[in-house]
Amino acid sequence: MIVLKSRQEIDRMRVAGQMVGEILALLKERIQPGVTTGELDCLAEKECRKRKALPAFKGYGGFPFSICASPNNKVVHGFPDDVPLQEGDILSIDFGVLYKGYYGDSAMTVPVGKVSAHRQRLLEVTARSLDAGISQALVEQRLGDISHAVQATVEPLGFSVVREFVGHGIGQKLHESPQVPNFGRPHQGPKLKEGMVLAIEPMINAGKPGVSVLEDGWTAVTIDGADSAHFEHTVAITANGPEILTRV
Repeated sequence: MIVLKSRQEIDRMRVAGQMVGEILALLKERIQPGVTTGELDCLAEKECRKRKALPAFKGYGGFPFSICASPNNKVVHGFPDDVPLQEGDILSIDFGVLYKGYYGDSAMTVPVGKVSAHRQRLLEVTARSLDAGISQALVEQRLGDISHAVQATVEPLGFSVVREFVGHGIGQKLHESPQVPNFGRPHQGPKLKEGMVLAIEPMINAGKPGVSVLEDGWTAVTIDGADSAHFEHTVAITANGPEILTRV
């Protein structure tokens, strides 16, 4: 069942979303060669506690960290560690909070120092695909219009869409109905209605679309070792168009 949120609930989700955006902005400022993802994880949790919020991922399904940190060929759900980031890496960070009963969820992929032109292109195209998907989050559109917009942005440019992981509804639960794939046909699926809140999150590979999960049971990597990028926003569907709740 797709849960429609009232204006008051969206107001509460906006507060949670703003916290996510603010903390991700702080993490982005800290990312540079020599920093470890473990340090970023500690910073994210500290900032959550400062705001009297809970890190949404820590303990969720047994996940042991506050952020998902996925460099280079890691797609999603990577474990923070003590390995220093290197010049030229790209790092995806997925992060969420729970505040007063409501969740916010967002992700970004950040260059570490100066990156190759191909990696920069991957980041730009993935971010553009998120914008394209959000542009279709309109009352009376269909869920497939969001999915198709993402796919149609990246595939003609030689990039591929991860199929195994998708976006989702969000609210009082971190993952609610509906699932939001990043591929599909336009004009298909549930009709979008005012009050729906979706976490739209393209995961785009530079090579083949397939992924595999490492022995830790969480970390997904590309099957061919190619780079991957991930961007996400929590988006409310309103009568006035899509509202990005996690934008700073």
